[in-house]
Amino acid sequence: MKLASLPHGRDGRLIVVSSDLAWFAPADHLVPTLQAALDDWDRHEPTLRALATELEHGAIPRERFHEREAAAPLPRAYQWADGSAYVNHVELVRRARGAELPESFWHDPLMYQGGSDDLRGAREAITLADEAWGCDMEAEICVVTGDVPQGVSAADALDQIRLIGLVNDVSLRNLIPAELAKGFGFVQSKPASHFSPVFVTPDELGAAWQGGRLSGVLRVDLNGEAFGRADAGEECTFDFGTLIAHLAKTRRIGAGSIIGSGTVSNRDPDGSPGRPCGAGGRGYSCIAEQRMIETIASGSATTPFLRYGDRVRIEMLDGKGHTIFGAIEGEVVPA
Repeated sequence: MKLASLPHGRDGRLIVVSSDLAWFAPADHLVPTLQAALDDWDRHEPTLRALATELEHGAIPRERFHEREAAAPLPRAYQWADGSAYVNHVELVRRARGAELPESFWHDPLMYQGGSDDLRGAREAITLADEAWGCDMEAEICVVTGDVPQGVSAADALDQIRLIGLVNDVSLRNLIPAELAKGFGFVQSKPASHFSPVFVTPDELGAAWQGGRLSGVLRVDLNGEAFGRADAGEECTFDFGTLIAHLAKTRRIGAGSIIGSGTVSNRDPDGSPGRPCGAGGRGYSCIAEQRMIETIASGSATTPFLRYGDRVRIEMLDGKGHTIFGAIEGEVVPA
């Protein structure tokens, strides 16, 4: 089942979307918003699934679904927390700041809590007040949970994953070092994140979803050129069950919480940090990684961070070449 929200009020209007993302049917006569559905998932999920089945068979009135018209599936959420499933990425960006990677990072995930009151739709502009802040995309997988009890195990946490999607966790790289130096985490360096047009239930992904990991190439394009083609299932150190359990160690997690994977990152088969797509590699899911590789190779970074007019596109295709979540595609514009 694929769910989305059309703009309406603060929390959108819930719709179900066909598997090929061609059609939708309103669902707000059953439950007005996606958050309301998540609040009482056991009651609403069967009726929404029945509506989705009728949509697939053309048994109910339907309308054309246009990704550009969708809001974020959850335009605001009770929680947005981003983890560090891909330790290769963490190692590279820390190396860029001249920081060593502690051994504990391989068995104890990093996580920060971001702003969740302004979650952006897939085609909304990336608003940037100052190019000098070093704007970067970060292409990630995310999940949405039901109610999760405090102290849940990683295995049991997987049962609380309701939906899966994509996110561009925008970062302002040049603001990060000073913020982290205060010893109190990200605030200004993490502006609004952008989410895929639809979120999908785990069963929709078939064999690509196994053990809390999503396999598949995460396609990142910058200004129409291939920038990243990392496989989300490879080198995923921490599955989503582990990330959720980490967050729930000392508190409950409310239904509708969004958990991010951190930037999807692959090394080359020979163990090297990786090569750009243009050089035959899998590229990168953020600019900071490419800049780090350039620094290692030549002593300085040459790829600029995002500038006004740049366009970022993030998408994942299934085995038949069809989009799964729709595409996140945004242009950087002055705030």
